[in-house]
Amino acid sequence: MTGVAGAGESGGAAAGERGVVAASALPVVVTCSRGLEEVVARELDTLGFARVEAGRGMVRARGDATDVLRANLWLRAATRVLLPVAEGAVDGREALYRLARGVAWEDRIGRGQSLAVAVAGGSRAFASSAFAALTVKDAIVDQLRERWGSRPDVDRADPDLRVHLHLAEPLTTLSLDSTGEPLAHRGYRPRGGPAPLAESLAAGILLLAGYDGSQPFLDPMCGTGTVAIEAALIATSRAPGLGRRFSCERWLGHDAGRMAELRGAARAAVTAVRAPLRARDIDPRAVAATARNARAAGVSEIVAVEVGDLRTLAGIAAGSVVVTNPPYGRRIGVGEDLGALYGELGDVLKREAVDSSAWLLVGDLELAKRIGLRPRRRIVLFNGPIECRLLGFELFTGSAASRRTAATS
Repeated sequence: MTGVAGAGESGGAAAGERGVVAASALPVVVTCSRGLEEVVARELDTLGFARVEAGRGMVRARGDATDVLRANLWLRAATRVLLPVAEGAVDGREALYRLARGVAWEDRIGRGQSLAVAVAGGSRAFASSAFAALTVKDAIVDQLRERWGSRPDVDRADPDLRVHLHLAEPLTTLSLDSTGEPLAHRGYRPRGGPAPLAESLAAGILLLAGYDGSQPFLDPMCGTGTVAIEAALIATSRAPGLGRRFSCERWLGHDAGRMAELRGAARAAVTAVRAPLRARDIDPRAVAATARNARAAGVSEIVAVEVGDLRTLAGIAAGSVVVTNPPYGRRIGVGEDLGALYGELGDVLKREAVDSSAWLLVGDLELAKRIGLRPRRRIVLFNGPIECRLLGFELFTGSAASRRTAATS
């Protein structure tokens, strides 16, 4: 995984040991945006997890408790790190109640601690996800009342133990959520705002683009700066979770000393930037937001932020990686002539980004045609509910025929 410096120091398996599972290994499920499964699988493999297997919107693997801590610190493109504790066929309330009652919850939550149940997925057995969550909560509370003579509190806002229920057919899964707030919530950007790109999706796009910090970087339509800031984190090998806490740090038996060691190793792994990073936008308010967010992320001295019209963009160094998320006209750009904007973007890339690569996340295939360039790669990604295409372009001097002739010579 790009930017996972020092990961091997804390016990990851060597390359020749992949697939060998230690006796203490735990089943782990890492969720992610659809389209990023293989990216996350590569990240987990680099971090030393065993039996890594990509699925749909998630990746399965096996690792120990330290691996789970390290994953929360270092994963860039993932959403949550879950530890399954029960799985079975569920055809209604009674079956779900039995499944939840079968877990030894007294080993996972202490007296005086609180819990909450979150639900994902869906099943014909439950028309209401709230009812399914209530069923699991009742099973946990009933079991602990029998053991302790008292019941734990439920705290939906800030629980000590987060239980994740994934409704699916044929099997429903109960897991412990080791992450808490999604991994995309790095802590450097206010939540909400005008159509922000999730940090984890921005990082996944950069990893798909092959960006590793050795190339000059540019986002010519940076918005609030998420792509540029994630590029800076990759370029300096900064662990994306270094500035936040995780739900597993409140679990029974959590090794606070080990977590402190991992954080110290992550801070020591930060490197100097090797190539320039630029973020540019025509809107001064967006540029100001980018500057604020870059300061909060600790990369303000790394990312050069500027106000500028796309049509006047110049000076893209050869070998650059250009990555941007132009407006789709759904939440941002409504009422604008986006066709002309996409045409101008294509013209600028052809004129200024010679011998570089460009990666554009587009949510409207008709608008994508206005770019006027043929993509080398098309990758389906989901920006929230919006099905998008990540288009990768290789931009060279001269025509394709002349390049083939030169290569042959």
